[in-house]
Amino acid sequence: MKPDFYAEYFEVEDRHWWFVGRRQILLRTLDRHLPPAPNGRPRRVLDVGCGTGTMLRHLARYGLVEGVDADDEAVRFCRERGLDRVQRAEAPLPFEEGAFDLITMLDVLEHVDDDGAMLADLYRVLRPGGVLLVTVPAYRSLWGRQDEISHHKRRYRARELRRRASGAGFAVRRLSYFNTLLFPGIAAIRLLRRIRPAADELRSDFELTRPGPLNDLLGRVFALEAPVVERAKLPFGVSILALAEKPATAPASAP
Repeated sequence: MKPDFYAEYFEVEDRHWWFVGRRQILLRTLDRHLPPAPNGRPRRVLDVGCGTGTMLRHLARYGLVEGVDADDEAVRFCRERGLDRVQRAEAPLPFEEGAFDLITMLDVLEHVDDDGAMLADLYRVLRPGGVLLVTVPAYRSLWGRQDEISHHKRRYRARELRRRASGAGFAVRRLSYFNTLLFPGIAAIRLLRRIRPAADELRSDFELTRPGPLNDLLGRVFALEAPVVERAKLPFGVSILALAEKPATAPASAP
C-alpha cells in the first residue's frame, strides 16, 4: 500500500463501515466454524498482513495472537496501538512448521506476486487440523483506484481462490462472496469513474464516507450478511471469503 495511506487506515479502521461490517462477518464465521483448541491449550493465532493492527485485538478472543506485516510503517502503527507481538516479515515466514492453530490473511493475498507460494508457506506453518481464513477482492471488472492505492496485483473469482488454496494442500470448507447488498452501488461508482476519471491525485475510497449517519447505516447493511455467510454462501459480491483446513492427516508441507 502507498505509505501515505497507513495513517488514514490507522484513523478509520475502528469505525469505517467497510472495516466494521467485514469484522462482523469474519468473527461470526470463526465463532461458528473454528474447532476447539487442541488438548485444551490456548490457540496460537497469526494474522498475516496485519496492517495497522485493529483486527489483532479482535482475534485475541480465539487465543494468543501474533501479527506480521511486510511494511515497517504498518508495524510502527501496531506498536502505537500498544501491540507488541508484531514483527516485520515476508515469505518464507519466520516460524516453524505447524506452529499455528489459526491463520488469517485478510485482503492481503492480492498484494503478493506469487500467491501460490504464499499459500504453501501458510500451509507449512499451520498445524494439521488448523484453520486458515482468507479474504480477497472479487472481479477484475471492479478494478479501481483503491486497487492502485493498495498496490493490488489481482482480483479473484471464487473458483480461482479455491484452486489456489487446493493447490497448496488446503481443504476448502467454506467459500462465499460477500459485500453483496452494496455491490450494485459500488460497481456503479467504479464504472462511473472509468467513464469520467478524476483529474486529481489518487485518493482512497475511505474518503467517501466519514463518520456519521451514512457511515453507520452502511456498516449495518454490510453486517446483515454475517448470518448468511456463516451458514450458506452468496453468489456474488465485492469480496470473497474462504475458510480452509490443513487436513489432520496431512504431511507437514504441502505437495
